[in-house]
Amino acid sequence: MFDSPLSASAYEVLGVAATVEDEELRRAYRLQLRRTHPDTGGDATVFIQVQRAWELVGTPELRAAYDRGHGFSDDDLPWDGWRAPAARTDTRPRAKAYGEAGGSRRRLYVAQVHAWAGSEVADPYDPAFVRTIPRELRRLLANALAEEHTARTVADLGMGFTAWHDVAVPAGAAAPGPGAPAAPDTLDHIVLGPSGLYGLMSADFGEIARFRQGEVIGSGTGSRAPVTALVTQVRSIARAARVRFGGAVLVLPDDDLAQAMTPLGAIRGTTVVVVRRSALRTLLRAGVPGSRTIGGTELFDLRTRIQQTVRFA
Repeated sequence: MFDSPLSASAYEVLGVAATVEDEELRRAYRLQLRRTHPDTGGDATVFIQVQRAWELVGTPELRAAYDRGHGFSDDDLPWDGWRAPAARTDTRPRAKAYGEAGGSRRRLYVAQVHAWAGSEVADPYDPAFVRTIPRELRRLLANALAEEHTARTVADLGMGFTAWHDVAVPAGAAAPGPGAPAAPDTLDHIVLGPSGLYGLMSADFGEIARFRQGEVIGSGTGSRAPVTALVTQVRSIARAARVRFGGAVLVLPDDDLAQAMTPLGAIRGTTVVVVRRSALRTLLRAGVPGSRTIGGTELFDLRTRIQQTVRFA
C-alpha cells in the first residue's frame, strides 16, 4: 500500500488535499478513525489503511519525507522508487538468473505513456505525473515493479536455484482481454531448485484479491483472468520444453492477500497457489504442497531443457 502506482495516497485515504495544514490533517485522521472503526460499523480493512496513512504523514518530519517520495513536494530531490533498479554490487551468492524481470512491461509502459500524452514526457516515472495517467497504464508499471520484486526474492534464494525472467510464451497461448493494453505474452518467471520447478506470475491488483471457482476476480484484475492465463502459460512452456512443472504460483503484494498463502488446488492438472510477497521465499524453499523434490542429474537435465527452449520478450 502507498508504494504502488495503483495505491491511493495517504492524503486520499485520509480524505484531504495534500496541501492542508498539519492541524487540519490531524482532524481528518481522527474523523476517519471514527468513521471506519469496526466497533461503529466501519470496515476493518479501511480502518487499518487510515492508521497506516497516519504513520506516514503524522508528523511534519514524516510528512516531508513522504511528500518528497510521492511527488507532493516542490523539492527537486531525485526519487528512484519506480525507476528500473540499479545493478546489484554485493558479492553474496545468488541464484543464477536469465532475462530481464519487468523489462518488457517497462518498455511497453513508456511507449504507451508517450502515445497517451501525445508529446514528449519529461519523466514517465515521476510520481506526480503517474497519478495523472489512466489506471491501465499505471497497472503496467505496477506489474513491472511486482516482477522486479519477485526477481530480487528469487535471487536471494542462493546458488541452488535458477530463474528465467520475462519468458516469451509461444504465440496464441494467452491473449489479453478486450480493451487491455497489448502486453507481451510472457511468463513472468520460471524458477528451478531442489524443491521443484515452478512458473510464477507477479501481479499488483491494487485491492484485496477475491476468488471464485479457482480464479481471481475484481476490478483490479482488468480484463484478464490471471490464474487462467498463468496456467495456460505454464502448460505451453511445459510442452515446448518437455518438462513437468511442480506448480504455478501467483505472487501478490502483502496487502492484496488476506492470508500468507491461498491454495487453489489443481487447475487443468496444474497445482496453483497464491502467495504474499513476504511468504514467497519460504514457499520456494519448502516447495508447493504436493510437489516433489529434484536433485542430481534430473536437476541438471531440467535446467538444460529449459535453457535450450526459452526465449525472452
